[in-house]
Amino acid sequence: MGENLTRGPDPAGTLPGAEPRPAGTPRIVGIVWGLLVLNTLGSAGAKTIVPLPRSLIQMVTMGSLVAAFALALVANQRVRIRPSAYVLLLSLLLVSSVISSASLESGLGALFRCFRLTLFVGTLWLLSRWWDGSLTFVRYHIRMYFAVLASVAAGLAVSPGKALPGLYGGRLVGALWPLTPPQIGQYAAVIIGLTVLLVIGKRTDRTSAVLVIVPSFVLLALTHTRTATLGLLLGLSLAIGSLVLTSAAARRFFTWAVLISVVAAVGFASALQAWFLRGQSQENFSSLTGRAKVWNALLAEPRSAAEQAFGVGLGDKSFGGLPIDNSWLAVYNEQGLIGVTLVAAIIIVLGGVALLRPPSLQRACAIFLISYCAIASYTEAGLGDASPYLLHLALAAALLAAPAPAAPLSMPFAKPLSTPEAPRRHVPRWARRSEVN
Repeated sequence: MGENLTRGPDPAGTLPGAEPRPAGTPRIVGIVWGLLVLNTLGSAGAKTIVPLPRSLIQMVTMGSLVAAFALALVANQRVRIRPSAYVLLLSLLLVSSVISSASLESGLGALFRCFRLTLFVGTLWLLSRWWDGSLTFVRYHIRMYFAVLASVAAGLAVSPGKALPGLYGGRLVGALWPLTPPQIGQYAAVIIGLTVLLVIGKRTDRTSAVLVIVPSFVLLALTHTRTATLGLLLGLSLAIGSLVLTSAAARRFFTWAVLISVVAAVGFASALQAWFLRGQSQENFSSLTGRAKVWNALLAEPRSAAEQAFGVGLGDKSFGGLPIDNSWLAVYNEQGLIGVTLVAAIIIVLGGVALLRPPSLQRACAIFLISYCAIASYTEAGLGDASPYLLHLALAAALLAAPAPAAPLSMPFAKPLSTPEAPRRHVPRWARRSEVN
């Protein structure tokens, strides 16, 4: 990756008109963010080249979260936090999750997941001290997920058969670390979108951007992930649209993107259709690869008033042994209508704040992340528990935060301020002569 995508925070990352902070974000904060990304990779996926026990993977992911919380405490020893509506709503969702999991209807694993969510939210509170509307955390995000995609590419090079297994219909999976095609597609789409916006905002050079975008786009195409592709296209459209009136680069990019899309739609219509359908039948496609059957069964399940309000407790986002693959229904099943209300409030609050902000690159990045998560929530679960989606939204909250007030600069050699002298009275010339005489 190029210099501009890997360098530390810079004053140019602040919002227009904001004074840069005299002290930059500590490097340990970037390490904490990377550990949070590692924790949310999960432990389920395809078979890897070297078989990894599930217990070992869970130990690594959970250990990374504990280490992230401990390092965040080291970096923020005085526990200084900034007000954040996003993390506050997450804290309320945590309380609701603990209440729903206390009955142990989902087993002891529900309490363990609550503990994990507690550390996750606590770490975000500690990191909120450095949320100042700069692009610092965007660079952390791109760096870490690009490293994850690099491991996927390495697995593809070492063992193409493991990376493109028939079990997943020839779709790309993680051969070194167990990652599913939707996960890889999500990571690729997110860093492509953020990097494109950095190029439009002239916060990185084109060579660095190409080194990130091209490999990520190839990996996204190999995953055949429709949700990630649609989220990328629609999210970028909304984000760039927010810059069109104030950025000539955004207008040029939008124009070229429309022209290329039209040409591709006309010249490669059959190939795009085949990629989009993935060889599925019309019936399978209309039922969203069988998701609709699980959704209908979940909604038809009789529930008590307490289960409707609070859910059955945090679980593995499945129903009847099948994945739910819908954030809203997963939250309804595990955290009830209260959880659904809180998750909806998170999306609405972040979206509302983004719309009220003046046009800027930070606002555009936040709009992309919020819209991507909202689109992906229809066919992916994760908005109710520690997941990459909550980390994307945390990045959006950091981008929308007001800049921290600049600390007063100390001037050891400055002349101390003296008290102003009282204005001198004008004495007439004849009075001064009389005084002399």
